[in-house]
Amino acid sequence: MIPILPNLYRIEIPLPKNPLKALNSYAIKSPERNLIIDTGWNQQECMDAMQVGLRELEIDLWKTDFFITHLHTDHLGLVSELVTESSRIYFNRPDGDWIKSGIPVDSLIDFARVSGFPEKELQKVIDTHPGFKFRARGPLSFHFLKEGDILRVSDFVFHCVETPGHSRGHMCLYEPNQKIFVAGDHILDDITPTITLWSDEWNPLKEYLASLDKVDQLDIELVLPGHREVFRNPKERIQELKDHHQRRLDEIISILERGEKNAFQVASQMTWDIVYDSWDLFPVPQKWFATGEAISHLKYLEEEGVIQKEIRKQTRIYSLRRNS
Repeated sequence: MIPILPNLYRIEIPLPKNPLKALNSYAIKSPERNLIIDTGWNQQECMDAMQVGLRELEIDLWKTDFFITHLHTDHLGLVSELVTESSRIYFNRPDGDWIKSGIPVDSLIDFARVSGFPEKELQKVIDTHPGFKFRARGPLSFHFLKEGDILRVSDFVFHCVETPGHSRGHMCLYEPNQKIFVAGDHILDDITPTITLWSDEWNPLKEYLASLDKVDQLDIELVLPGHREVFRNPKERIQELKDHHQRRLDEIISILERGEKNAFQVASQMTWDIVYDSWDLFPVPQKWFATGEAISHLKYLEEEGVIQKEIRKQTRIYSLRRNS
């Protein structure tokens, strides 16, 4: 447990055998109702760390509500084991509706298949992906918040800020009086949030870049991210993230200049900050994230008219759009 400001603390929740290493869960103490922001995976190591932090802070879960920034399991999974009959789970509606409709595993796998993901590795995704293994159990009752809604806890008056991109409904909290921004996975300091796509329903990179511009307009002094260290003055980091995605787009164009490819093939030739000597040695979950990231950038380029796709032998093939 790490104090940040009066009544505001960080509880570090380990994410074993995961490159992210840990999740930042934030606890706000109040005589009326406490608030926990994000929770960790639904697994014992996460529960043990959470319970230690709650004991140190003397937080009674029967007097505690939860705010979950987005649907990914490292943020949402453990809430099902922590929530009490008196608790509210504050959440965004797009992610909540997706969860309530049931995780469409079959459609995700089908989309991966037509994107070139090898058949022999698809079953390993389900068996090894932490999003499937450590998800919340049982039905969850959400109290939905939207852009501009106010959440008052202790001396903090948080404004809800919709920041789609990392997920369809990703939501942050902004405290304008103390200039605090609870960022979830929208802005991280020394790692780049993944922007992935496994459907045709939206353009996550376009929405993410717009969300970065939106947050850049806020007067922020302290950022509380979902992973790694708390940091200050995010404007420079926001520009770095925008530059990163432009480099990704340029890299994909360069790859397609060498010939048409499916998304899995594109991902295999992209640059990844991961300590393996070759793409073949990547763990299957990392290939899944990388391919999803490639697809989101391909979708962006396609909608911008830079590339085109066609279905060939039940596989999506991408190529540069040639000017006639």
